Amino acid sequence: MGRCKTIACAFALGILMVLPIWFLLPGDPSAPLEEDHALVQTMGQGAGIFNHSRAFAPLQERTDVLPWSLLSSVGTQVDHNRVVTVYPANVQALDNKVQRIQGYLMPLHAGEQHSHFLLSSVPLSCPYCTPGGPESMVEVTTLAPLPYSAEPLVLQGHFALLSADPTGLYYRMDQAIRVK
Repeated sequence: MGRCKTIACAFALGILMVLPIWFLLPGDPSAPLEEDHALVQTMGQGAGIFNHSRAFAPLQERTDVLPWSLLSSVGTQVDHNRVVTVYPANVQALDNKVQRIQGYLMPLHAGEQHSHFLLSSVPLSCPYCTPGGPESMVEVTTLAPLPYSAEPLVLQGHFALLSADPTGLYYRMDQAIRVK
């Protein structure tokens, strides 16, 4: 079992290391990028793809949390050979404010308790794969560690837009607490 996990992990990391950024850009990957290319495109898969064959039910609609459809309305723009995040005005209005969001805990480290993790719009189906693009995840740090659960949870905390995060994420929530 341990050997299979090691091989699967090595394979997943190998795939990630050989996927160049040009897969994310429009047009011919061998063509040079224009200096002021103004095309805005949506990255990833929106708010994640929910597979109905999974054992988990999709998130129930709630009016007291940020909808993933709003968070996934972000786009990108190529500017001076860099991919830049473009946030619509209604998403920019969320920046640096206390917000609530519902999703599934994606651990970043092994263990039963987690105070730093990703919150995803859909549950994980593979420990080596993300269920959607960066618009379907929020990096979270909590005030107190939370136990891992496969059930959706609602968090409230200080929400921030990430315009140039080195991890490629678009959103972060700090000082989060679990709410009902």
